[in-house]
Amino acid sequence: MTSPGGPPSQRDDAPDLAPDRAAEERAADLAASGAVAADEPAEAARAVAANARVAEDKASDAAARSEGAAARDAAAAARHAGAAAEQAQDVAVHIDGSADPLLDEEVRAREAGVDEDNPFGRLGRPMSRRSPFRIGFSAALGAGMVFLLYRAIVSAQATLILIAISAFLAIGLNPTVSRLERMGLRRGVSVGLVFLGFVAFLTVVGYAIVPPVVTQITHFVQAIPQYLTDLQNNRSIRNLDDKYHFIEKVQKYATEQGARLGQSAASNVIGVAQALAGLFFNTLTVLILTLYFLSSFNNIKETAYRMVPRTRRARANLLGDEILSRVGGYVAGAFAIALIAGTTSLIFLSIVRVPYPLALALIVTITDVIPLVGATIGAVLVTAVAFFVSIPVGIATLIYFLIYQQVENYVIYPRVMKRSVDVNPAAAIVAVLLGGALLGIVGALLAVPVTAALQLIFREIVIPRQDSA
Repeated sequence: MTSPGGPPSQRDDAPDLAPDRAAEERAADLAASGAVAADEPAEAARAVAANARVAEDKASDAAARSEGAAARDAAAAARHAGAAAEQAQDVAVHIDGSADPLLDEEVRAREAGVDEDNPFGRLGRPMSRRSPFRIGFSAALGAGMVFLLYRAIVSAQATLILIAISAFLAIGLNPTVSRLERMGLRRGVSVGLVFLGFVAFLTVVGYAIVPPVVTQITHFVQAIPQYLTDLQNNRSIRNLDDKYHFIEKVQKYATEQGARLGQSAASNVIGVAQALAGLFFNTLTVLILTLYFLSSFNNIKETAYRMVPRTRRARANLLGDEILSRVGGYVAGAFAIALIAGTTSLIFLSIVRVPYPLALALIVTITDVIPLVGATIGAVLVTAVAFFVSIPVGIATLIYFLIYQQVENYVIYPRVMKRSVDVNPAAAIVAVLLGGALLGIVGALLAVPVTAALQLIFREIVIPRQDSA
């Protein structure tokens, strides 16, 4: 009879536990004895363990279906049945102690706890996190992974630089693609138009500049000894040369190096061809990667954002879009400023009749892309060439670059870069120096936008978190 107030679940489940208590008590008796008589072989102990397992499962099910005191009784019965099963299993193992689990498949399966739910046995106890072996192994594995990563980066440095240049160009061209999309064009069409325009610009620049630049640079190198001779005819320079004889030393060095360079170029035609082939391959790789990055720009960006936890994804999206916008504006602005510098330098050098104006203007354009120090480097090189023409032309060129750099720093640069980057000057100088030391010109080009991104992250994440701590 069941109590009239007991719930139906208790009335149904309580009788199911009674038949299994005998198995539980039997397993406990076997374990307590520590030995088994001749009529109690290992099979009997294992049968008792199996019955105890069944009792444990039924008691667990009854505990799940019951409530109140019946649930607590069922849970206690399940725990006792599990303990009895373990004890009976230990007795069976003790009886079969002479059997080696490596040689006997049945013993191996029994000791491992193989069943339908665990075909490879039950999980063992996990290794302690404080184990000296685990700590040492984890530290050694981490150090090995860091070393392998460093070796991989060093080995793939050239490829990583190409990837960085391609990503840099893609970020710089993406604002134009987005602008065409807002005008109603599809993404694929916009990417195709921008990429074709970029390739056409490079092609036109190559055909218009490279042949005359090569010719003019060759003539310039050959004319260096004559420049030194003309400089020696100057009265002031001649007086200095009479004391220090520096022009003769420079002329001798230039003549020897020019002859040696010519012989080296003639004897290394294959090396020159390989260098040109490598340059062509690298350029083609950059173009292909840039096209891929442009076409998949939104997908790549979305995938990167999905790596951020859901609770922080919205803020990461806003910060990431702002960083990309600033970097894209910086890339486009840097090339625009360099183009302005090269065009104005070409006009000025043509007016004052400095030889090889196209080659010198190209040098100004290329060096002006380098942040902070690039414009000064180009100005120094071109001014030095202008002084070889005559002292007045050199002074005029120096004055021109001094004035132009002031106009570029205070008029052109602020207008072009007003919506791109805002970097602390000291941080920008340090970043350019470190970037140039690590990756050369590419590192110097990437230094300012990377510093701008880090500065934004520091201002929006690090400082507020420190203030709220």
